[in-house]
Amino acid sequence: MAAVIDVGILGATGMVGQQFIRLLDAHPWFRPRWLAASERSAGRLYADAATWRLGGPVPASAAAQRVEACTPGQGPRLVFSALDAAAAADIEPAFAAAGHLVVSNARSFRMMPDVPLLIPEINHDHLALIDVQRRTRGWGGAIVTNPNCSTVVLAMALAPLRPFGLRSALVTTLQAVSGAGYPGVPSFDIIGNVIPEIGGGEEEKIETESNKILGELTGTQVTHHAVVVSAHTNRVPVIDGHTMTVSVTLDNAPSATEVAQAMRQWRGRPQELALPSAPPRPIEVLEQPYRPQPRLDADRGTGMTVSVGRIRPCPILGTRFVALGHNTIRGAAGAAILNAELMLADGWLEER
Repeated sequence: MAAVIDVGILGATGMVGQQFIRLLDAHPWFRPRWLAASERSAGRLYADAATWRLGGPVPASAAAQRVEACTPGQGPRLVFSALDAAAAADIEPAFAAAGHLVVSNARSFRMMPDVPLLIPEINHDHLALIDVQRRTRGWGGAIVTNPNCSTVVLAMALAPLRPFGLRSALVTTLQAVSGAGYPGVPSFDIIGNVIPEIGGGEEEKIETESNKILGELTGTQVTHHAVVVSAHTNRVPVIDGHTMTVSVTLDNAPSATEVAQAMRQWRGRPQELALPSAPPRPIEVLEQPYRPQPRLDADRGTGMTVSVGRIRPCPILGTRFVALGHNTIRGAAGAAILNAELMLADGWLEER
């Protein structure tokens, strides 16, 4: 790209907002020059407003910036949203109506039929919904979303299996505490424990978002994939990295070797374009015993790779495996940045 683009971050002081700050520091295409958050943070220096929870110091370029209010029409045209769903429901469409391109991590608009729910390796063509969205809503800008932090891991693991006739999937998640934000789950509740429910419709998001992502764009709408997903979600005492055990029914009954080969060979448009945040191999198949593990594999591909292991026959559904992805990078901020890189590379950031 010829020039670095100034971008903004909504909800810049929270956990996902901090990942945006860290990942965009020295990014070759994007420069965070407008940081916005709640009224209690507005007017303060970022270093004072944000309770920094990531490793290393606050990047100097962000630390000295003054936090602004989330006011539509202010800031750059491209903004990343790390807002929670309640705030995003009102703020994101106001920014889109004011001409901003909002690349969102929130769930508020993911399942709207005219809003792209994007994993660039799987459904880059769904960005065409931006034109539909602008026509139906009269916006000068747009909203593009990335999936739930567990859905992205599951959908990436399932995408290479579609040629085998993907029929159903049973998934049990072991989700890291960073997915609950800060302060998140009380320490007395999570240390040495497993909590067998995650609120906010977590299971429903996994069960419905995957169908939209894996579906096909036909004309002006997405025909959802017919795969039936059943999800059990659990919070576990791990800092970063969502692990899941998955059993799938595949019509063609491939062998474990064929499944592993399909995952190893799978690539998408980000790899074709060599986008800055795209890992060379979106899925790494691990042959070592007892892998993947959050401590050893969550940061693989700078947090953008999904690791898969223990591919083997399932006596009930046919095939089973373990998948792992970094929930605040590939499952949140990194996913949104990759979406924006694709939008820039494919011309969606240009005035239309």
